[in-house]
Amino acid sequence: MKYSFGTHDGSFHADEVTALALLVVFKGLDPKKIIRTRDLKILKECEYVCDVGGIYDPKVKRFDHHQVSYQGPLSSAGMILKYLQETDVLSMKEYNFFNNSLVKGVDAFDNGRVTANLGFCSFSNLVSNFLPVEHQATSEEMNEAFMQAAHFTIGHFKRLYQRYQYNLSCKGLVEESMKKYTECLLFEKSIPWMESFFELNGLGHPALFIIMPSGEHWKLRGIPPSYEEKIKVRHYLPKKWEGLLEEELQAVTGIEGAVFCHKGRFISVWKTKEDAFKAYELVKKEEKL
Repeated sequence: MKYSFGTHDGSFHADEVTALALLVVFKGLDPKKIIRTRDLKILKECEYVCDVGGIYDPKVKRFDHHQVSYQGPLSSAGMILKYLQETDVLSMKEYNFFNNSLVKGVDAFDNGRVTANLGFCSFSNLVSNFLPVEHQATSEEMNEAFMQAAHFTIGHFKRLYQRYQYNLSCKGLVEESMKKYTECLLFEKSIPWMESFFELNGLGHPALFIIMPSGEHWKLRGIPPSYEEKIKVRHYLPKKWEGLLEEELQAVTGIEGAVFCHKGRFISVWKTKEDAFKAYELVKKEEKL
C-alpha cells in the first residue's frame, strides 16, 4: 500500500511516533494508512515499516533497531531521518537541524543511553504522556492515543521546519548588519540572529552588543562568546544596572526611557531606539570600551 506505515501495536514510544511524523511531513505519508500490528504478513503490505519486523534495510523501507544484527546508536526515528537525508529529501543542513533539535535525543532516550533527570521533561516523556492512563486499555484506546501523539508530533515538526526556514530567510539581514557595524549590530526589526551570526564567522566578529526591537520597546543585548555559550555574553552591562526597573534604572542611567535591566546583566530594555543607543554609549563610556 503506497504511502502506508506499519509499526507494532500495544504501547508506543517517541521513536516510531517521530519516524511517522517525519514521513508525513516530508514524504507525504497518509496518516489514514497507519497499521499497528506485529503480524508480519500484514506488515509486508506496508510501504514503510518502523520499530518492528527485525530488519533495517532502507532500500526496502524497513527500519527496525531491535535485532542483534543492528548495533548502531539509532532508533527508528534516527533511521528515518538518515533515510530522508540519503535519498535527498532533506539536505545535510536540514538533517543536522532536525537531528540536533530533536531526533538525536529521541534515539538516545529510546536506546537507554540517557534518562530524564528529576525535574526535566524530554520530548520522549511528552509523547509517553499520550499513553492511556489505565494499563488495561483496549487496542482501540491505544490506537486512538497513538494518533493523538502522532498529530502532536507532526505539528511540532511542521513548526520546527517553519522556524528553520524563517531563520534562513533572516540570514541576509544578519550578514548585512555584520558588514555595516563593528561594535554594536543594529536590526530594525526583531529577527532570529544568533545562529546566523555564528554561522557567518561571528566568532571572529568584534561586536559586543546588538540593538533590536523588543515588542513595543527596544533592547540592548550582549552577544555570547559562542553559540554553545548562549547564557554568557562577551561583555556584561554595568553592575549598578543589575535588576533595576524603570525609575530606578532611569535614576542610575539618566535615560528617561529606561524600562528594565536583567539581573544577569546580559540584556536591558528601553522605550525607543534612541534610548537604547544612549544606553550603549553610556556602557562604552563607563566600561571604557
